[in-house]
Amino acid sequence: MTATVALAPKRLRPADLGRVASVGLRTRRLRAALSSLGIAIGVAAIVAVLGLSSSSQAGLLAEIDRLGTNLLTVTTGQTVFGGTAALPTTAPGMIARIGPVTQSQYLGMTDAKAYRNPLVPAVNTNGLSVQAASLDLPRAVGSRIARGRFLNAATAQEPVAVLGSAAAQRLGIDRIHPGERIWVGGHWFYVAGILRPATLTPEIDTAVLVGVPAAETYLGFDGHPTTVYVRAHTDQVAAVQSVLAATANPEDPSEVKVSRPSDVLVARAKAKSALNALFLGLGAVSLLVGAVGVANIMIIAVLERRSEIGLRRALGAAKGHIRVQFLAEAIVLAVLGGVVGVALGALSTVVYASAKGWTVVVPTVAWVGGFAAALAIGAIAGLVPALRAARLSPTDALRTV
Repeated sequence: MTATVALAPKRLRPADLGRVASVGLRTRRLRAALSSLGIAIGVAAIVAVLGLSSSSQAGLLAEIDRLGTNLLTVTTGQTVFGGTAALPTTAPGMIARIGPVTQSQYLGMTDAKAYRNPLVPAVNTNGLSVQAASLDLPRAVGSRIARGRFLNAATAQEPVAVLGSAAAQRLGIDRIHPGERIWVGGHWFYVAGILRPATLTPEIDTAVLVGVPAAETYLGFDGHPTTVYVRAHTDQVAAVQSVLAATANPEDPSEVKVSRPSDVLVARAKAKSALNALFLGLGAVSLLVGAVGVANIMIIAVLERRSEIGLRRALGAAKGHIRVQFLAEAIVLAVLGGVVGVALGALSTVVYASAKGWTVVVPTVAWVGGFAAALAIGAIAGLVPALRAARLSPTDALRTV
């Protein structure tokens, strides 16, 4: 009497599994590419958002380190009757006497307007202000000279001006020519220099800066500062901030506003984080759409390849072989989209961050997370079609041949 021996089906080797899983992709390349596109877009969006966020944060931290967090500004507030208060003329000197203060420079607003020449209509002010500036202002606010030079003890006495970066653009001046002049408050002022953009103090960008003595002589400046820029020892900033108002205006400290410009950069970073969450949500939606696309193409593949499934089953392939084949095919389809998406997201980060002058940072969680998301989506999207293909009996499948 002969005993019946049950043979366990052999498992597919990785090489064989890769070969059979790629059959559908190689024979239907356009369909496979379009199905992977949704996943690639979603992964690229996630990688790019996380990469740009990290690069922007690195650039912001570098900018804060360069400019420093120890800058404070003292500006005019309002009186009890709602009018604009005035800082005492002694405010900059009094502030400079505070122990931890290292610099105290100021601006004073004038009523003058600046034009390219006297033929420009008076209403075309271009939103520029004319302000009297102390001599060491650029160093205090963290700005630098782009063209020419800043005011000194000699030029501050004469009709000489230095332009903020935006003011120079609006006046149509991009370099300093010998004898370059602008019309300020009914007088010709020679242009000595142009400042670089002042990140912490953007009000300087739209200003035409003249020396305090020249402003008093030619523009009727009354000597009252409107903004005092204060640098203090980093570990003493909070202490200095608490006494600035009372020091600047001892009689009415409530009419003085004190702020810390670096807080604006921190607020800007928080606003970007809120937008990052929105873009991450859009990337997740794209991934969901890609998953639906992969599931759809795999279901269609099962219907179109019934004869192939029946033939393989008739030749000895077990249900597990069919199930693994179609599941692997869906995973390969999603992984290809994930690889393309990671590459596109990283490339977008490199290009944009380099254009902005940021340090390029693509965090590990971005590309690893994007690749893992694509892998998971492929497995989930291909599970139902794989189970459906495995349930087909050889006779039912071959009936369609």
